[in-house]
Amino acid sequence: MKERTKLLIIAGIYAAAYFVPWSDPVIRRSGIEAFMMLQEYAREHVLTCLVPAFFIAGAIAVFVNQAAVLKYFGAQARKILSYSVASVSGTILAVCSCTVLPLFAGIYSRGAGIGPATAFLYSGPAINVLAIVLTARILGWQLGLARAVGAVVFAVITGLLMAFIFRKDDAARETGEMVLPDSESEGRSLAQDGLFMLV
Repeated sequence: MKERTKLLIIAGIYAAAYFVPWSDPVIRRSGIEAFMMLQEYAREHVLTCLVPAFFIAGAIAVFVNQAAVLKYFGAQARKILSYSVASVSGTILAVCSCTVLPLFAGIYSRGAGIGPATAFLYSGPAINVLAIVLTARILGWQLGLARAVGAVVFAVITGLLMAFIFRKDDAARETGEMVLPDSESEGRSLAQDGLFMLV
């Protein structure tokens, strides 16, 4: 961070401390409400959503075979297969827009292209089963169906745009993929991985 930016931040904090009428009851209640919302977020959302998402992302990074990720989401994968799988993978996950970020990072770090990974990132929160059913029950089956179809279509479009915009970065990652160690030589079986996850 530049010195000028630091100075502006410090000056802004000082100006807020000096000029904001903290003695006004509305301002005082607003500040307390803001901290109460932060506390509620920390207690309920972080512990019940974000921490499990980080564990799932870690499990993806450790247990998901890199060859499988590259097969379905890598640069050499067929575009129709990779984008269709990525855009509907969120149906089995009940994730919100914050919780999907570690999962996105997990599959991207395992070698997924930016396009399919972005398609997963975009569609994951929008097409999970709970969101679709709730939308259909509250707003009607037509809007539930429109939400599901629209999320998949826009996820594919967004993924294709990201792949086009960052094609040089993906090409650089693709050349690095060729020197990755063979993931088939790992000594753990699926049963061992399942037992570890169960514990």
